[in-house]
Amino acid sequence: MPTISLCMIVKNEEEVLAECLKSVKEICDEIIIVDTGSTDNTKKIASKFTEKILDFEWIDDFSAARNYSFSQATMDFILWLDADDILHPDEQKKFKNLKVSLDDSVDAVSMKYIVSRDEYGNTSFHYRRNRIVKRSNHFKWIGAVHEYLEVRGNILSSDISIEHKKDSKKTSTSTIGRNLRIYESRMMNGEDFTPRDLFYYANELRDHGQYHKAVNYYNEFLLGKKGWVEDNISACIYSADCHEKLGEKDKEIEALLKTLRYDAPRPEPCCRIGDHFLSYRSYQTAVFWYNLAFSIKKDTGGFQHEVFSTWYPHLQLCVCHWELGNVQKSIEHNNMAKKYRPNDPKVLYNEKFFNDFTKNK
Repeated sequence: MPTISLCMIVKNEEEVLAECLKSVKEICDEIIIVDTGSTDNTKKIASKFTEKILDFEWIDDFSAARNYSFSQATMDFILWLDADDILHPDEQKKFKNLKVSLDDSVDAVSMKYIVSRDEYGNTSFHYRRNRIVKRSNHFKWIGAVHEYLEVRGNILSSDISIEHKKDSKKTSTSTIGRNLRIYESRMMNGEDFTPRDLFYYANELRDHGQYHKAVNYYNEFLLGKKGWVEDNISACIYSADCHEKLGEKDKEIEALLKTLRYDAPRPEPCCRIGDHFLSYRSYQTAVFWYNLAFSIKKDTGGFQHEVFSTWYPHLQLCVCHWELGNVQKSIEHNNMAKKYRPNDPKVLYNEKFFNDFTKNK
């Protein structure tokens, strides 16, 4: 059976590190913790799980730290996690089964990354990441911020899910605005930005409310025509977000429609285009876009907000069909939304409304 090294970079992770390491200690044959400057009990907690705790001077470069952690691995394969990631018991079982079957023909293994859930426990935001790589391939991390692991060869797409537990960790004041500061420092130093840098720099600007500037960098990224298709689509959606914040409705819908230049329709822009037509009472056109949103069944590997392919289009179709006089269809779509959100106030309000309507009729 192959062996696995867990490689992590950490800083001030005392709130979450133990839970993370507990969830993978039975799976990994080696745990390597690279600390980039903790001032809390992170190292003390890590020492309960491994003796391989190494210091790395922080140089505003995530890839440099991750590549150093990988260089310390000695096992056949490398698994990487962040301190606020965990594997639930069912996923640990899947991982153990994968480990038994893992052989030298596999260069990397991708896993589903669950970023958030709704109040009912349904996955609301997820995407895929390459989590395990064959050590002998010497794959490298690229990018000072929003780094990615460049892999090639035989990539196995597994059904294992890793969950992000960000809500359980307080945000340090030192990390607020950190990524934006790193990008702007690099820009002031005259560094050339890759297409990926432009995309993620625009994301940071958007997250910090600099909407006009963010749109400019999204446009520069798209005009370069060198981005990953999923990032191209996301850039259009995020540009639409900025235009919405700026009250620019026409530019918002233009940005959403631009997603169709890059690939087949995606649920989120479909729903938002539907919302646009619903706001203008163009109900039949809105119906088209909402129907399209929940009929799309494609795992692209990119960011996926499940809300737009599950309950949301059904709830909106409930409104559209009511306005079009299709009462039964309106009821059916509300019932579909209820399957995902049984206690949603809007769903329950609609249900009571339909019950009263039926009785009075």
